[in-house]
Formats: sequence, C-alpha cells, structure tokens
Amino acid sequence: MSEVSRPAAAAFPPAVLFDLDGTLLDSAPDMLATANAMRAARSRAPLTLAQLRPVVSKGSRAMLAVAFPELDEGACSALVPEFLDGYEALIGRHAVLFDGIADMLLALEQAGSRWGIVTNKPEYLARLILPQLGWEQRCAVLVGGDTLAERKPHPLPLLVASQRMGFAPAQCAYVGDDERDILAARAAGMPSVAALWGYRVAHDDPHCWQADRMVAEPAQLQHPCGWPRIGAPAA
Repeated sequence: MSEVSRPAAAAFPPAVLFDLDGTLLDSAPDMLATANAMRAARSRAPLTLAQLRPVVSKGSRAMLAVAFPELDEGACSALVPEFLDGYEALIGRHAVLFDGIADMLLALEQAGSRWGIVTNKPEYLARLILPQLGWEQRCAVLVGGDTLAERKPHPLPLLVASQRMGFAPAQCAYVGDDERDILAARAAGMPSVAALWGYRVAHDDPHCWQADRMVAEPAQLQHPCGWPRIGAPAA
C-alpha cells in the first residue's frame, strides 16, 4: 500500500467538550438528597435513586416533576429556586466521577488534547464542582446553561466553547448522555459521542440520536480508536 493510500492512524481529537451531569459526574446522589430534603420538609416519604436517576440530565424541573408528580409545570417551576439553593448547599457531597473518567481525562491530556465542559447546569453551580475535583487548571473552558443567551440543544454554547479554546468546531468532539447533547453537536458541526453510561428515561433510544459514536463506558475513550475520526464523515 502506498503512503498516499495508507489509512491515517487513529488519534485523539485535538479538543474535547463534555457534558457534566451524567457524562463526567454521577451527580444523581446529590440531586436525590436535595429532592428528599424538600420532600421531608413537606412530610413526604423519600424517593429512591432509581426513581430520580433517569431524569437527572433533563434538569431541575424534570426532577421536581418526579419529586412532586401532583404539581403542574408552573408549580414545579416555582420550586426551582428552592431546589437550586438546596443543591448548592450540598453540592459534591455525594457525587462521584463515573468509573474510568479520571483515566480517560488523563489519557487525553497526555496525548496533548485539551478538554472543557459545556453543561446546562447554571454556571455558578458547575464552577463549584471544579475545585472539588482538582479541575480548575485542567478544564480549559466552562460554559453553563445560563452563560449565554442560548443553551443546549442550541449549538451556541458549543460554538463559543470551541472558540474560547482556539479550535474550529470540526476539530472538537462533544460527549454527552442526552439527545440534546447530540443535537447541539450536530448543529455546531462537531463530531459527537453518546455516553451510554449516563441518565436516560426508559423510552429514550440513543440509536435514534444519530451520534457519530455510541460508547458504553468511559474506558473505551482511553484509546484513540474509541473516538470519532476528526474530519471524517459521520459513521
């Protein structure tokens, strides 16, 4: 085979952006403690992790709808400030990295890749996580759900994050556990990875998201072959 026709060796993306909750961080235990504190204040029995976990990536309103199913959308929205205040008071107390995340981030760094976070969590809450994990200097960019005028599934947060890191969107990969993550990446022209270890409701089929890669566990991303080819068409 000639040098011209030889396939390029697999390589890590030059830059990677990650969703936070359900992708890097298993924050469901913190969310459960927050929701159960609210329920206890109203003389309600506690929820189980199995009840709340599937909707954690959908945001505070979705979690409140599980915690208080008798309330309509407006009433759930009215409880959001209380939920966020309670969550802020205990953030990181029970949350842990998913197995394999620490090694995967180290592999990216050792390969010279840069990484950052684009989350729909309010930025002030996401920033509280960074020092707990020793990520203040390692995370190249952080864009929260309230950082910009738009949030995922709009592509703006991904476009701004890649620009702040100094990369074109096509040179970045985005990893997330929710369909809106994949929609945002596609709209931004960014290769996408569906994190199948994250949070999903029963009817949510990641095969329909049309991600460039679907990955069952973070350990698969410790190697270049686990990532979509930068510049290559979607699989």
